[in-house]
Amino acid sequence: MKRLLVLCFAAALTLFTVPIRSQELTQAEKDKALAYLESTKQALLAAAKGLSPAQLNFKPAPDRWSIAECLEHIASAEDFLRGLVIEKVMTSPAVPGRDVKAIDEGVLKGVPDRSTKRQAPDPLKPVNKYGSAESSEQHFVESRATTETYLKDTPGLRDHAMAGPAGPPMDGYEWILLIAAHSERHTKQIEEVKADPNFPKS
Repeated sequence: MKRLLVLCFAAALTLFTVPIRSQELTQAEKDKALAYLESTKQALLAAAKGLSPAQLNFKPAPDRWSIAECLEHIASAEDFLRGLVIEKVMTSPAVPGRDVKAIDEGVLKGVPDRSTKRQAPDPLKPVNKYGSAESSEQHFVESRATTETYLKDTPGLRDHAMAGPAGPPMDGYEWILLIAAHSERHTKQIEEVKADPNFPKS
């Protein structure tokens, strides 16, 4: 009888010490995010390919960014957001009961939508951090590879959540979706600059 009580106590203790886990990340979700990270990288590289210094540095208006500034911002944001995932999101507790499908889709649809403009935080505003547009692009490519490796190798991305830009808690996977969506958003901005009637022909 005493042995049974000890076993029951040990079992109860285990229930209280096992962390609450969210929905486990599926391989299909991981593949989807990897494909999105890769496709948005390629779209950015294509948008900036072959541009002259005049084209890279053209600003449609004094208060708008050039393509070179967009490239720097995207590269800096890749590091910043991935660091946020590692240092903040993945050390946050689980948030049970979230509708992960709805939040995933909200990130994929909402972040690239440029109908609402937002101000970048001061640490991510362009200051010629990398010295040239080409260096910004190269830094982005290297940083994106690190993001992809982190997604492939990190377990428990659904197990932690932190308030996102729109308010509701987002898990580690959703923050990685946001990284890709953010680069898509600013690739659209680059295309807007290229579509300006005063954009240099060469």
